[in-house]
Amino acid sequence: MPAPEAPAPARIGILGGTFDPPHVGHLAAARAVLDALALDRLLLVVANDPWQKSGARRVTPAEDRFALTAALATEIPRAEASRLEIDRGGPSYSVDTVEEVLAATPAPVDLFLVVGADLAAELNSWHRPDDLKRLVTVAVVSRPAAAAPVVPPGWRVVRVDGPQVDVSSSEVRERLAGGRPVVGLVPPAVIHCIERRDLYAVGR
Repeated sequence: MPAPEAPAPARIGILGGTFDPPHVGHLAAARAVLDALALDRLLLVVANDPWQKSGARRVTPAEDRFALTAALATEIPRAEASRLEIDRGGPSYSVDTVEEVLAATPAPVDLFLVVGADLAAELNSWHRPDDLKRLVTVAVVSRPAAAAPVVPPGWRVVRVDGPQVDVSSSEVRERLAGGRPVVGLVPPAVIHCIERRDLYAVGR
């Protein structure tokens, strides 16, 4: 009898972030990588302590950001909010999260770390970059008309064309703090969660 075929690797994406708050740019990037990479799962990993932003500004409490990200996930098939970094505590490093996902997932698995084109050039400055580049393929989301993103040598990279969505979390926070609407910038489920939790000075 022929030997049974080895199972196809599970295809899992990790899209990490502060998600303060999630917006339609996150939604578009998540949908793009799910489709382009035929992912089985996409983990929206909420940073506990985003080390690159700590001290630069006040970050909304992690539990609130997780609730907002869970609301976002309801609008994305095969996506789920992950609290791995919140439960682990301390600074949030992608390599620790990758190792934790791999340890919890039966082999074989193809793991994709999703980053924006603006972060691709900085990969070698991340925590334990040599370990990270060994464990993942980096999925760089960039606008279709943009120049190819610059990635340091030695990384396995795929490029994913994402739609042009001109929005940032800082813009959303500013609009909410000023009492201005964010319809069209933030998915409806996330807006409802912001209102329920009374975040970003909504209505004040």
